[in-house]
Amino acid sequence: MKHSMAIEEIAASGEFRHLSTIAHIAVDLRYASPDNFVGRDLYSPHDCAWLHIDAAAALESVVAWLAARQPSYRILVLDALRPQRVQQLLWDALEGTDLQMYLASPERGSIHSFGMALDLTILDENGRELDMGTGFDDLTERSHPALEAVLLERGEISLTQIANRQLLRDAMAQAGFHGISTEWWHYDCGDRNLVREKYWRIL
Repeated sequence: MKHSMAIEEIAASGEFRHLSTIAHIAVDLRYASPDNFVGRDLYSPHDCAWLHIDAAAALESVVAWLAARQPSYRILVLDALRPQRVQQLLWDALEGTDLQMYLASPERGSIHSFGMALDLTILDENGRELDMGTGFDDLTERSHPALEAVLLERGEISLTQIANRQLLRDAMAQAGFHGISTEWWHYDCGDRNLVREKYWRIL
């Protein structure tokens, strides 16, 4: 693993880009508000609207791909850089519950803490989130991409909801992002083992 860097130092680093420099996206960082599963703002006073320059460039590719296919749609970023100290807070909040499976252990490090992961969704022409079958941070099986066929059979998710998720998957995959089996909104940029080995971990 490369060296770690405090969140307070990130603005002076040339290896990170602020989300405000990426055109045609909307940003609503849920951990910078009480609108998350912990129910409180975990980011203030820190500005966590950052990505590593590699992930930022890949996100620009996502934006361009989506604009070419659905010009009235926009990407909404729900979480980007998540400092190690916040990952620890989330881990502690779920201690002793089965829900801890949804988090990378702080010891190993979330790819979010390297600025190389994104949580995101798509806004329609009216600025509303596309119906993905669940909201962000819905820690139930209905959020699991791996279970979509089963959920469809059970009537717990619709073909439209799956198609909306697939649009997001297609946009992300062509830019080199990889989804995970348990959260439709989460994507890692590149190989996570390489990220942990080569990139700065933000504390």
